[in-house]
Amino acid sequence: MYFINSFFVYSLLGYIFEMLFGILTGAHNPESGILYGPWTFIYGIASILIILISEKLFKNLHMKRWKETIIVFFIIVPVLMCLEWLGGILIEVIFGFTFWQYNGYTFEVGKYTCLEMGIVWGLMAIIFIYVIRPYLDKYIKKIPKWLTIILIILFVIDFIVRLLVEFHII
Repeated sequence: MYFINSFFVYSLLGYIFEMLFGILTGAHNPESGILYGPWTFIYGIASILIILISEKLFKNLHMKRWKETIIVFFIIVPVLMCLEWLGGILIEVIFGFTFWQYNGYTFEVGKYTCLEMGIVWGLMAIIFIYVIRPYLDKYIKKIPKWLTIILIILFVIDFIVRLLVEFHII
């Protein structure tokens, strides 16, 4: 249940982060994600990947923490760039629109990712590993199973409704 709860908590935090960023930057219609609910599941997926990769590396490297952190950074950056690229492509293929793009960036890798953002995501991953996750883990582990089940049901309903609306079934 830990990873499912982490997915929901960090999806919600991603949603809040994106909405605040949109408001602060003056976006006309700040949105976060493709679903109707208050979650941006690319953040949930990214957080799980960061947790799995960092735990595996920290467990096996046995180096000074600063060296492990640099290695984790250089592994996480391409992983998150690939996730962002894949997410952009899937949204375009499934939903028919471009939710974000990095055209015009110096180190653009296709329109859905760029090295500049990869570095930002890598730095945010390090902050996540050392600041955010240690603080929130104690709360995530206390989320009751019944609440997790309700969140799963709501998430699945949200996803199904979004697909039905997108394909003009409802």
